[in-house]
Amino acid sequence: MTASKTIVITGASDGIGAAGAQQLQHKGHTVVIVGRSPEKTRAVARELGADHFVADFSRLDDVRSLADALRIRHPHIDVLANNAGGVFGAKSITSDGFELTLQVNHLAPFLLTHLLHSTLVESRATVIQTASVAARLFGRIDVSDLNNDRRYSPNKAYGDAKLANILFTRELHNRFRGEGISAAAFHPGFISSGFAGSTSSNAMKFIYRNPLVTRFLGTPATGADQLVWLADSAPTEWTSGRYYEKRAVASRVNPQSLSDDLARQLWSASAAMTGVLV
Repeated sequence: MTASKTIVITGASDGIGAAGAQQLQHKGHTVVIVGRSPEKTRAVARELGADHFVADFSRLDDVRSLADALRIRHPHIDVLANNAGGVFGAKSITSDGFELTLQVNHLAPFLLTHLLHSTLVESRATVIQTASVAARLFGRIDVSDLNNDRRYSPNKAYGDAKLANILFTRELHNRFRGEGISAAAFHPGFISSGFAGSTSSNAMKFIYRNPLVTRFLGTPATGADQLVWLADSAPTEWTSGRYYEKRAVASRVNPQSLSDDLARQLWSASAAMTGVLV
């Protein structure tokens, strides 16, 4: 085991995030729980004796308040695990003016990471993104239409957002590796959880709500394996800037995920959408 770390995990009120927090605390790390549900977040934090914060990533002001609070209470952060996310049904626009899937899965963690930049640099931190094989199956990003105004479907919106996670990881590495930040993204596998419960996608319903399929799905504990591995280990044990499946750099990926040019374009577009100066 590495030396004890302070590890912030978003989306940690249940599922992979809660399982990962439990495993990391068992390894001797200090975990900080971030969740959307006050009740669930408080319950997980109480069980672990951990600090916790409530933030709804469909509201960017919540993200800004979260960053302010984290900077005050945790001036040293070794790992930021951007794990919060979900797949949704009919197209919905947030109060910030962005498509819900894009905002919750990509824009909110993009903003949080930026707002914590100084802390992460000073801590020589690792930033982890919970991505998905959906990036390869459904993702095709058009930077001029990130809200998918021209071509929305739940599958495409989710695939695009998970592809954005991988491209964000790539650009984080490219921009800030010289400042000591390491970054990785991973696919947790197909996990039995409630995160896709509200989707209208037939493909997602077949995977996550068909009893003939769900018995073959992994558990949140198995889905958290790579999050725990990446957070617990030193960045020298894996390659920064890459996307992982089963603790190995993924061999089958969306070709767009390998484009440094697209990663830069997405960064600039995301910065403009969230009011970040670049």
